[in-house]
Amino acid sequence: MKTKLCFFIFLVSNIVISQGPSNLIAANYSYDNNINPNIYKPSTKTIIEANGFDFELLDAGVNSKYSEIGSGFFRNKLIMVSSKKLGGLAKIDPNTNEAYKELFCLDIDENGHLSMPLLFSRILNTSDSEDQLTFTPDQKTVYFTRSSKENSLEFKLYKAVLEEDSHGNWMNQELLNINKANVSIENPYVNHKGDKLYFSANMPDAIGGYDLYVSNINADGSLSTPKNLGNTINTSLDDKYPSLSMDDKHLYFSSKGHENIGGFDLFTSRITSNGFMAPRNLGNTINTEYDEVAYFLAARNKGYVSSNRQNGRGSYDIYTATNEEVSQNVKGKILDLETQIQLPNTVVILKDVDGFEIARTITGEDATYNFNVVPFENYTISTHKDGFKDASVNFVADKGVETTYNKNIELLTTEPVIAKVDDELRIVLENIYFDFNKWNVKEESFISLNKIIKVLHEHPNMTLAINAHTDNKGRDSYNLGLSNKRAASAVKYLIKNGISKDRLQSKGFGETKPLVDCKNKCTDEDLQANRRVEFVILEE
Repeated sequence: MKTKLCFFIFLVSNIVISQGPSNLIAANYSYDNNINPNIYKPSTKTIIEANGFDFELLDAGVNSKYSEIGSGFFRNKLIMVSSKKLGGLAKIDPNTNEAYKELFCLDIDENGHLSMPLLFSRILNTSDSEDQLTFTPDQKTVYFTRSSKENSLEFKLYKAVLEEDSHGNWMNQELLNINKANVSIENPYVNHKGDKLYFSANMPDAIGGYDLYVSNINADGSLSTPKNLGNTINTSLDDKYPSLSMDDKHLYFSSKGHENIGGFDLFTSRITSNGFMAPRNLGNTINTEYDEVAYFLAARNKGYVSSNRQNGRGSYDIYTATNEEVSQNVKGKILDLETQIQLPNTVVILKDVDGFEIARTITGEDATYNFNVVPFENYTISTHKDGFKDASVNFVADKGVETTYNKNIELLTTEPVIAKVDDELRIVLENIYFDFNKWNVKEESFISLNKIIKVLHEHPNMTLAINAHTDNKGRDSYNLGLSNKRAASAVKYLIKNGISKDRLQSKGFGETKPLVDCKNKCTDEDLQANRRVEFVILEE
């Protein structure tokens, strides 16, 4: 009987393999690597909840009484490893009491449902036992694992390349040189950039039975010496099945260690420029006291997971896993540290743990900012405002449920500078703000005028001319009158706060002395630059 091969059927699936950011992130848990794996049992006192994830799992509809485990994607198809029998001649693996494993592929419909499995490739499937495989981003190179019948539990890592313009002719199968005697290399996974291969192995330097490793992929497809991911990720128990978020910023894996519900649990760890953050259990909406393994994202919030949980159809079954995002945001006000005056016109920037900008905003009249965040991620919130020192504060979204974090940020003012500008000696500081078409000084500019008061107290003989300027919008006469009123308003504030009126002069120049002579082609920035108040020193 001839068996159909999935590789020859390239129906385009409606599901998009997205490259967008993932919302699966890492938090801070600790783990004692000195636990004896022979006596270790998950603590009955450990209560693991949703942890910021809200998964819904559905039977993928392709499961049998045998073992089915997902193994990533090829041309918008899910690749599956299964021991389902094909015909009456299937040989039984004495180590598993199931047929030797084969590679299958399945189409994915628009709802994420899977088609009936077809054999993936006559070339890669052999009479030995095949297991997990992974493809380079161009899908022209495959890294796969295969065991021998002599030891069906020990897998070796191979590489093959796809013949150009062929329909499944995988050529040049090569046993890679990172393989070692009595070492099983399993669960290979190529990152989306295509320059790293993650895998699990029971290498001699493993912390536990199986650890996670990574090798760089060289230009010729060969691999560098494997590097153990270290004891932040690996435990004294088994750690397996690595995969990554679409942006390669989060590592997912299965572990019998860490904060665990039971068996293999799924974990995630944020990958930073300094290494891995402490892993976080993906929570009780996906993990059980049984084994959850092989979590692969097909889109930002949809993927597949395999589990041997109760009420399944066989040993391991494949489930569709949809994660509803937990909505969180951080908000607050930007305030002057000394006076607690609200500070509009402040640039506020949200950055991730590696310092990359995620979002930015400019505070309005209420001086507030508001950013969306994801649970257990580490952030930096930085600010910039004329007349104030740049600030940078760390923030951790440390809750796993929908919530709003409130974080006000207080800024320190900069010192005014006495300098020569256009042959005039001036007190140079940030702009003084007025409401549109108004002449009363806005509250945020009280802080700036307080700097002028401080300088005048420090120089008791100093006298000032306060000169106000407008942009060229509106009538000349109106702008002249408005600037006179604004200069007088600033003088009034200084007098009210203890400065003698004999030391002060005020004058408005309207639009007659623009900093930027843009005439009728002014940008918003030009107009803003021309609207200003200058403090000219007449006597020291």
